[in-house]
Amino acid sequence: MVRALQAWSSRSCVTSSRRREGGTDRRLRPLVGLLVVAATLVTLASLKVILAPTPEAAAPDAATLVTLTFMIAVGTFVKARVRVRSTVHLISWSEAAIVIAAAIAPIPWVVICTCVGITLASIRLPPIKLTFGVSKNILVAAGTGLTFTMLGWNWPTMHAPQLVAILAAAYLSAALLDEALAIPVIALASGTKVSSQFRSNLDLRLAGYGVRFLVATCTLVILQAEPRLLLAVPPLVLSLHLAYSARIRGRTEQQAWQRLARTTDALNVVDLDEVLTTAVTQAAELFSADEVEIELRDGTRTVRGGTGGITFDGPTGTPTDVDGTIVPTPLEGHDRSVDVGVLRLRFRGPVQLSEREQYTLRTFASALCTAVRNAQAYAELARVADEHAYAAAHDALTNLANRRHLLDQGTEQLSARHADGVTALVLIDLNHFKEVNDTLGHAAGDQVLVQVADRLSRAAQPSDLVARLGGDEFAVLLRGLPAPAVAAHRAEALLAALHEPFELDGMRISVEASGGISVAPTSGGMAELLRRADVAMYQAKRAGLRISTYAPTRDTADLGRLTLGGDLPRAVADHEFVVNFQPIVDLGTGEVTSVEALARWHHPTHGMIDPLRFLEAVERSGLLPAFAEAILDQALIAAGSWRDAGFDVPVAVNVSPRSLLDARFPGSVLARLRAHDLPPDRLVLELTETLTLSQLDVVDQVLSRLREEGVRLALDDFGTGYSSLSLLSRIPVHELKIDRSFVTTMESSAEAAAVIRSTLDLGRSLDLVVVAEGVESEPQRRALWELGCVAGQGHLFARPMPAGILLAALQRGSGGRPGALAAPLHDAGAVIRLSQTRRQGGRTRLPHLPA
Repeated sequence: MVRALQAWSSRSCVTSSRRREGGTDRRLRPLVGLLVVAATLVTLASLKVILAPTPEAAAPDAATLVTLTFMIAVGTFVKARVRVRSTVHLISWSEAAIVIAAAIAPIPWVVICTCVGITLASIRLPPIKLTFGVSKNILVAAGTGLTFTMLGWNWPTMHAPQLVAILAAAYLSAALLDEALAIPVIALASGTKVSSQFRSNLDLRLAGYGVRFLVATCTLVILQAEPRLLLAVPPLVLSLHLAYSARIRGRTEQQAWQRLARTTDALNVVDLDEVLTTAVTQAAELFSADEVEIELRDGTRTVRGGTGGITFDGPTGTPTDVDGTIVPTPLEGHDRSVDVGVLRLRFRGPVQLSEREQYTLRTFASALCTAVRNAQAYAELARVADEHAYAAAHDALTNLANRRHLLDQGTEQLSARHADGVTALVLIDLNHFKEVNDTLGHAAGDQVLVQVADRLSRAAQPSDLVARLGGDEFAVLLRGLPAPAVAAHRAEALLAALHEPFELDGMRISVEASGGISVAPTSGGMAELLRRADVAMYQAKRAGLRISTYAPTRDTADLGRLTLGGDLPRAVADHEFVVNFQPIVDLGTGEVTSVEALARWHHPTHGMIDPLRFLEAVERSGLLPAFAEAILDQALIAAGSWRDAGFDVPVAVNVSPRSLLDARFPGSVLARLRAHDLPPDRLVLELTETLTLSQLDVVDQVLSRLREEGVRLALDDFGTGYSSLSLLSRIPVHELKIDRSFVTTMESSAEAAAVIRSTLDLGRSLDLVVVAEGVESEPQRRALWELGCVAGQGHLFARPMPAGILLAALQRGSGGRPGALAAPLHDAGAVIRLSQTRRQGGRTRLPHLPA
């Protein structure tokens, strides 16, 4: 018998049912009770037959009864301990002894011998297990004897063929009855299905039954020849039992090592979670543990579970509900130089692993250590690879997508056959951002870029892709737009997010930005979409707009601009930059009061190039100081030539805001004035209004020094920026220049006229000279003069011209008046000049007032 008492008689009780000792025994009692009732009835019936003897139930001699009892007891008591899946299986020969007894003795006496023999062999077991074992074997003995009787067994006169046939049938009935009575009890005790329990180790059980049947047959044949050899049967059975048990044990040992090999092979995966899950479930089955726990050495993760899977995966220190025996094993390599954690087997009852199990556990722990190390190494490699992939696709400073990622995502979007909606790109460039870096340092500039990235990300839609292309240039890929026109509204919202000043170390920094919009083209892909957005952005910069949509009609000029950057070093070295001059005249008298220098690039291939096309490239190239000195030199040379000819008029030169961020700029300007022997008040520096000027202390220092030295300052394009009034409170200018856009529309726009009127009032209140730009007609000249505007410039008086041509025009004059370029608006003496003391600096100016 392989499984009759294996679940309760030894450690199998611990390994198969230790987690069920209390509740399971209570569930087993009804089933065991039925067996006890049946066995009791059989025993009582046997005693009744024995007490009322009949010829069929005549008592054998005492030696036979003792031998049979002893044989049954030995067959039950002496068991081979075989582990299958770390569960102890007890192989006994009790059913073979019962079959032999039933073959040579009457059924009632076999029942009594079985009862006594099983009781003696199992006396140390708990009562319920002893009762089960005795009852089951009594029923097996009764069933076997009944089979012999029904088949006409007649011992010892049977012929060999008939003996073997009937014995086989009786042994089969004994085996089936043993399985039928034992398997339900074992299944309930171990918590498994009856069908699973029946299939478990079926080959092992069948082989055992076959060997024991052969032993029973040989025994009966020997006894038939010589009954006195019955005493030799127990030693023979014991010897065969031990030999068979050794063979079975060897087989199960081999199976155990094969199972260990398969288990360690299952650990050869690169995912750490899968390694831990496999280790927990396999170890629970391999060692029949109630719970398996793996604690990693980093102290941050513990995994627990059983054959059913993971029950806990979390931080170390969380208690478990499994109390009892704990078998810990360090997860270390064979050389014990690496320790990645600890493996713990938990049992609810007392357990002591055998020597083989301990070695198996150490081998499993070593394999698990290797698997964990490999998985951790792979995870680290994967993490590094992911970081590299992320870094390759994202900007390190802002964590936005970079140019490469934008191009990849845009290409994927444009190549999708069923892409929903319209795809567009918004390119955003921060104006004058270099001033922040040059003045406050690159660390401050980086903070501004991070804040810009954050605002753009929050203003974008979830479907948009925000990217930083480099420097101060950003892009937003708009996907799934319902119509192309929506792109402009979305772009407005993006740039509006940058309108509020940025907080930077206690300072409030305002940043202007220009944006270009392009809608996905029918051909050219993402590269063409990006190029068009870039063209649109520079169209916005030149037009003084915040946002511009790509216009194909202006694309040719932009393509030419892209090629000019490489020609700048040669242009500076070969003096290709020239200066034309446009006079500023007294609106009342027509006399020239000053001259503005306007730079032009005389390109050998493209001809004369307007500054709007190359100034941005000059500022970005690093050639700004050399360019500024070249223009200033030409302007001062021209002013000197006019003075020598009798026309001592100041010359105005436009200054890049980036030049004002250079603390060396005032010294360079004053040095050029001394070199050309001109007084500082003969130079007017025209400043372009920008948001950042009023925020930077270095600009105040530069302008203050220039003013203190006598250089005059003018604020160009007044009224077009965001901070005109705040600039006047910080920058000590002498003149205001009204932007030509207001002059052009003053006759048709009440708003433009109001701006001009308020600027003139502001100039009078601050004692500043006000110059109107873009005067194109006599009605404009007269209207400005009647509003109180002193000076103006525009095509009405003269277009920009070289210095020599302007000198000739001054000498020729207008109406025979040298130095005048237009007829006066009034007769001589019609206007009275009143001297006013300037409230700033104590200087005077002579405003022209209408008579």
